Amino acid sequence: MATDDEFQTAKTRLETLGQKALTKEERARRRRALDTIGVPSFESYLETRGGKALIREPTTILQVNIGLYCNQACAHCHVESSPLRTTEVMDAATAQAVVRVLKNSSNVKTLDLTGGAPELHEQFRFLVREARALGVDVIDRCNLTVLYEEGQEDLPQFLAENKVKVVASLPCYSEANTDAQRGKGVFERSIAALRDLNAVGYGVEGSGLELDLMYNPGGAFLPPAQENLEVAYRSELRDTWGVEFSRLFTLTNMPIKRFADYLHREGKTSEYMSLLVENFNVAASVGVMCRDLISVSWDGTLYDCDFNQQLDMPVRDEKKTIFDLDSCDDLVGSRIVADNHCFGCTAGSGSSCSGATI
Repeated sequence: MATDDEFQTAKTRLETLGQKALTKEERARRRRALDTIGVPSFESYLETRGGKALIREPTTILQVNIGLYCNQACAHCHVESSPLRTTEVMDAATAQAVVRVLKNSSNVKTLDLTGGAPELHEQFRFLVREARALGVDVIDRCNLTVLYEEGQEDLPQFLAENKVKVVASLPCYSEANTDAQRGKGVFERSIAALRDLNAVGYGVEGSGLELDLMYNPGGAFLPPAQENLEVAYRSELRDTWGVEFSRLFTLTNMPIKRFADYLHREGKTSEYMSLLVENFNVAASVGVMCRDLISVSWDGTLYDCDFNQQLDMPVRDEKKTIFDLDSCDDLVGSRIVADNHCFGCTAGSGSSCSGATI
């Protein structure tokens, strides 16, 4: 979790410069880092390595960021969510437009709800119920501690009744490492939340209720092999804490937002960008999530992925918002917007909101 000093510094910079100015500064740092090692833009690099062009395919996942308010402020958060982000919230009209597009998009099989802490936003339960009524699967990207916020006492039951798939952030099975990233006491409450989810069937074999965990590195390094790390997670959580889960996903830290600020403070921007480029894997680029996912922001703007959303890089198509779309099929064949942060999704075994891409 960010310290009070880091919070105030970030808040002051945001109020003084504005998000667009801060994002422009981030992009300049990444570009300088690549110039130092003589690497061209991501799209040019992908082409020279024989990669498949970034063209949008039929959308199977509609990912919706309901709002940036969160009860936590994690050091690695690429969304820069926090308890301070109280105004960026999806309204009823935008949520209804999401449902309308879902009804018209037969290829979309999953509604992926994220934030902030999506459960704390007014439109969360409306979107869950409407999507499930359409037969669309729903993912809740949960920080676990949200279960203990006021008004969320029935959250495990609500999720179970609607057969929502829970993808829970647990950066490490170590208390010290988790609390270092997310704040003192977060690991203890996360374990309690996992037990509460297990109690209603989540992660229990044969229940049909999926509980996946998400790991991200605690520093400027790539995640280990997903399969090997899952074995370690399962052993430690089961033997020490009596916790069960379905699968483990690994996510590479993207060099944007709070993690980009961390890299800059530590003087590691060039080092980390070099690491991503050196581990570029053309096979990982085939499965990047932007090919069949559309990201919708709290105000309805459309993006090719959640990372582009945070960098204010909307889709190239003339239809820029959820209100412009009749169906997700409207965007098929469009060229995907890419930039140098995309090296993060194609390093090593690849990275996406569903874990490794290989």
